[in-house]
Amino acid sequence: MTEEDTGNTGGGGAREGRGKVTITEIAREAGVSVPTVSRVVNGRSDVAPGTRARVEDLLRLHGYRRRPSGARVRAALIDLVFDDLDSPWAVEIIRGVEEVAHAAGVGTVVSAIHGRSGDARRWMTNLRAGASDGVILVTSVLEPVLHEELRRLGVPLVVVDPAGSPALDAPTVGVTNWAGGMAATEHLVRLGHRRIGFVAGPPRLLCSRARLDGYRAALDRAGIAVDESLIVPGDFYPESGYAGCTALLDLDRPPTALFAASDQMAMGAVEALRRRGLRVPEDMSVVGFDDLPEVRWSAPPLTTVRQPLAEMGKLAVRTVLRLTRGEALDSPRVELATELVVRASTAARRPPSGAGAGGSV
Repeated sequence: MTEEDTGNTGGGGAREGRGKVTITEIAREAGVSVPTVSRVVNGRSDVAPGTRARVEDLLRLHGYRRRPSGARVRAALIDLVFDDLDSPWAVEIIRGVEEVAHAAGVGTVVSAIHGRSGDARRWMTNLRAGASDGVILVTSVLEPVLHEELRRLGVPLVVVDPAGSPALDAPTVGVTNWAGGMAATEHLVRLGHRRIGFVAGPPRLLCSRARLDGYRAALDRAGIAVDESLIVPGDFYPESGYAGCTALLDLDRPPTALFAASDQMAMGAVEALRRRGLRVPEDMSVVGFDDLPEVRWSAPPLTTVRQPLAEMGKLAVRTVLRLTRGEALDSPRVELATELVVRASTAARRPPSGAGAGGSV
């Protein structure tokens, strides 16, 4: 928001004798967002005439005292809200957001709600106070009552990598997860692998389900029956990749290749193989998903599906800024392309070189 949140009521208004009126209250009464009232207060042109007239009438009615001409105005702010921040994936999103926001003179406030209703409600309380001009939600799940509150506040909102069905009727920025999952699996099939393990992401997330569907589609296209015992659960973190790979190695017929739905899980799988005395890719090929900066320096460098994380952040900011200016969007749903990046962690299937490695087809 670009204007002080309170103003004196002056004399004779509907709130005479009740102290200061906030622009949050003005916004609620006008049925518009706090940033819209802020733009009217600051004399900006990017407000529809009818909306401007309604807000101006309420400002006069309540005797809202505007900041004197020439006074310093606070920088615009965008809320960037994650479910969690303990991932290099989040850092890449933040990097893209900060680059575009800084160039536009817009500040950013980064929050994590950790999937806890209390954290989400505290964040929503701050949002109600009118501190932000827009919100970017990243793979975050909110309670239905908070969904309704966001709708009511009318703050410009963009969802990055939506966690579930787009219940907020908000623009979304994602990537081609299905195509990425298919490309990773087809790469392993072309290398001659037929028993391909898959470490899945959290099933509540659309991106996880899409990557799994891509894996299944690639096997089906190759005429390979899906073996459900080769699909193990994960949560995108290294520990689940380690546990998933360990479970696959304990099968009577382990896979000869593994596709993990995140780079971090792929790195956990590589460590599980190392502790078994197995080599990548000689004993098992491994593919990840994300292309985080560190995987190109892993041993061996990781084959992975690149999703343009920083570009997702950049596009989200540009979209929020367009919404705050009242501009129409070309499309409410944008999917950026994924790309398979082949490195040294995958190779043609060969006979197992050690006990416990992938068995015969």
